[in-house]
Amino acid sequence: MSPVVPSVESRRSWIAAAAALGVMSVAFGAPYIVVVALKDIAADLGGGARAVPAACYALAWLGTAVGGVAMGHAAERFGLRATAIFGGAMIALGLLVASRGTPVALYLSHGVLIGMLGLGSINAPSYVYVSRWFDRHRGTALALISSGSYVAGAIWPLLFEQAIVALGWRHTMMLAAPVELLLVLTLAWFFLDPPPRPELAPAFAAARGRADRRVLGLNANLVLGLIAVASFLCCVPMAMPQGHLIAFCSDLGIRPEIGAAMLAVLLGTGFVSRQFWGWISDRIGGIKTVLASSACQALAMAALLMTQDEAGLFAVSAFFGFGFSGIVPAYVLAIREFFPAEEASWRVPVMMLCSGSGMAAGGWLAGVLYDHYGFYGAAFAAGLFANVLNLALVGFLAARSWRVPGPRGRAQFPSVTGREISTTL
Repeated sequence: MSPVVPSVESRRSWIAAAAALGVMSVAFGAPYIVVVALKDIAADLGGGARAVPAACYALAWLGTAVGGVAMGHAAERFGLRATAIFGGAMIALGLLVASRGTPVALYLSHGVLIGMLGLGSINAPSYVYVSRWFDRHRGTALALISSGSYVAGAIWPLLFEQAIVALGWRHTMMLAAPVELLLVLTLAWFFLDPPPRPELAPAFAAARGRADRRVLGLNANLVLGLIAVASFLCCVPMAMPQGHLIAFCSDLGIRPEIGAAMLAVLLGTGFVSRQFWGWISDRIGGIKTVLASSACQALAMAALLMTQDEAGLFAVSAFFGFGFSGIVPAYVLAIREFFPAEEASWRVPVMMLCSGSGMAAGGWLAGVLYDHYGFYGAAFAAGLFANVLNLALVGFLAARSWRVPGPRGRAQFPSVTGREISTTL
């Protein structure tokens, strides 16, 4: 009988996950100022074109994705505590630069300071960090911390909307900067302890470097590539309502505060639903969870094309939040299931580079298509098309995971059992 490997999970694991959730909930508030003030910023820049503020939101996501690759290596060396504090400082600086109000300042601040150096130091490293605190409830924990951006979206837009009305969007950015820095610094300094070192466990030592390089019966890097492309495609439609719902409602004659409430419902539902999807993913695996969640997102995107009344949009917002909420953490879980733990520090950021690029592309594309056609229907239709392509790719991988022997199709480690690998990594 194989020896039972003790679990790495403890009370400290959940404290670390809660702290990471708190940091992400604060940090991801910064890009929502341009979402709430999209029409105000467009008016101040002249001409009323929405491409500039929409591009700021897109650049924040693109910068987050690009920065995550480099900062993933930095977090491996210096720890998440250090990179999170650095990221909080960069976000605060970025808000101050953005408050100057010129297109160059807005682009630079959101793409480089808030995105690449700020959120890039926090987002992808947090996923890898939390995954190393858990072995039995990893899907649930990843779902919890990945909700940080949606907690931010459920809380901060409501506060920003009031501040923008009272102070204007520039002063709102200046006020938010020290708040972001103080909260991130406090949470990171006191609660982001170093994770346990699973490489010291005997089962890990036996398995290290001996993985079969075929996953789901395919080349391992090909599988990662398919996951990365799929993550890009599903994040294109994911970004559109998040970045344009308030402006979309305003075009329909719905007051901006109602639009902000709809965005809060969308992201608040996403936060609650992610715990459900995390529970599901611990039972059926990451790739099958992506398939189910992405299918729900596609249905919600189709419903958004056909709904224009206030009550209907609240319902669609809630369903959209339910649908998309399970996707990204399930991708991270799939990577942890398919590949050895020592590769997580680069494979997870590579996937998130593509998913973040999809968020950037979706937010930008919606703004460009609106400026061209004068309405959001064309943008939402393009997002639905990308979602259908995503379902085709993920469906292919999920089908192979049913056919290939082994625990959820993961790469096999010859000298230890699947259960030992699961509880060790």
